[in-house]
Amino acid sequence: MDIQALVRKLKIRNESKIVMLIADGLGGLPVEPGGPTELEAAKTPNLDALAKRGIQGSMNMVAPGITPGSGPGHLSLFGYDPVKHLIGRGALEATGVGFKLGPKDVASRCNFCTLDAKGNIADRRAGRIPTEESAPLAVKLRAAKAPGVEVFVEPVKEHRFVVIFRGDGLGGNVADTDPQQTGVPPLAPVANDQASKRTAEVAKQFIAEARKLLADQPKANGLTMRGFSAAPSIDGYDEVYGLKAAAIAVYPMYKGLAQLVGMEVIGQPATLDEEIDVLESAWADHDFFFVHFKYTDSRGEDGNFAEKVKVIEQFDSIVPRIVALKPSVLVVTGDHSTPARLASHSWHPVPVLLVADTCRPDGLTAFNEREALRGGLGHFPGVYLMPLALAHAERLAKFGA
Repeated sequence: MDIQALVRKLKIRNESKIVMLIADGLGGLPVEPGGPTELEAAKTPNLDALAKRGIQGSMNMVAPGITPGSGPGHLSLFGYDPVKHLIGRGALEATGVGFKLGPKDVASRCNFCTLDAKGNIADRRAGRIPTEESAPLAVKLRAAKAPGVEVFVEPVKEHRFVVIFRGDGLGGNVADTDPQQTGVPPLAPVANDQASKRTAEVAKQFIAEARKLLADQPKANGLTMRGFSAAPSIDGYDEVYGLKAAAIAVYPMYKGLAQLVGMEVIGQPATLDEEIDVLESAWADHDFFFVHFKYTDSRGEDGNFAEKVKVIEQFDSIVPRIVALKPSVLVVTGDHSTPARLASHSWHPVPVLLVADTCRPDGLTAFNEREALRGGLGHFPGVYLMPLALAHAERLAKFGA
């Protein structure tokens, strides 16, 4: 079933407000058998209070056993089949920093990394180099050229930057150069189809030039390239759902994805508290708000269980400010699981909590993975979250006579 095609026919516009509050990488795992996950270990009185009013479930963002990247995970949250609507990380990052991709452009999201004397990766994120150090290095890489194409380099945040190649005959189907492990060298860019061979060659030349420019750096003396992609074509939130949607995020990639699905990116918050300031100030202007919190994912990727617990508690602390706005529907969930035990994204289902006056509360009193498995929403594909939110906001008409 094409759920979006059905929703397009049934959508209703009204005055309801929907908030989708996302803790990136929320789902976790116990460190030892029988122990708590990060969410279960955290003190979350505000989320637990919501659990008493709402209904829980768990979601697969792509399919059972498939580990989603951040792009596919968020597309699923937004109701777009992430297999059908595949948007590369490069396009997301470029759009997120305000670069308008043209028809001859291919973008890649890049990481600064630390290489040892043998050319092997010692740190995949260059010690999470701060933005004030990484941004000048990204600008420095604008001197790296590749014959026959224009090269654009834009800083993103911390260890991330984006590279855009512009020219004829460029395809976006090139393999990542990040091997996803340390102790080995970066991979070579390899074209996955004939149309992308020139892109792979251009990327090799750029990497060689960039390595020369970074050779004297103590931390960021190398780079990896990921998510090669061209600009996608995708229908937006107003057309599909009849919603005037806003996105509130700190990291550019999530702003980019929101823009690509027709959301207006509002404010320039630097912290979670500032994100809620933006939400409060823009409350009268939109129907739907996507609010994104990154650091649950970052701490999970660092393999730091205790720190992930702390940022979950920070996330919980802002919930009363959102509740005070009296949204018609409040959804709290993540885009994928990032257990500190694995120090990476994982295939595990993501807990979700939906609160609305139209809910049938399921009697649960805490929000976490174990409770979500017993919740009234059951286990469902992530693409159905948006229809559920719309239904509880009374924004979907009856199907059939």
